[in-house]
Amino acid sequence: MAEKQRLFPIGEAAKKAGVSCQSLQYYLMVGLLEPTEVSSTGRRMFDTKAVVRIRLIKRLNDSGYPLRAIRELFMEGRTNWKGSLP
Repeated sequence: MAEKQRLFPIGEAAKKAGVSCQSLQYYLMVGLLEPTEVSSTGRRMFDTKAVVRIRLIKRLNDSGYPLRAIRELFMEGRTNWKGSLP
């Protein structure tokens, strides 16, 4: 039987990914990321795969890519969900 994945609230996911909560909220707002799950109370929850994606967004942005270009890369399918470029 498959083990249930661990989900992290926005603050914990941001900390694990090395970004501020505000940065993570901005990534959500501009469409770079979607929560893995939204609880019945509206809490946005993230799994390990989402944390890896947040780290990738941060690395790309730190290396000079504007967030708009990163979003376009994701939208065009040039990255995979494991958080790496092909």
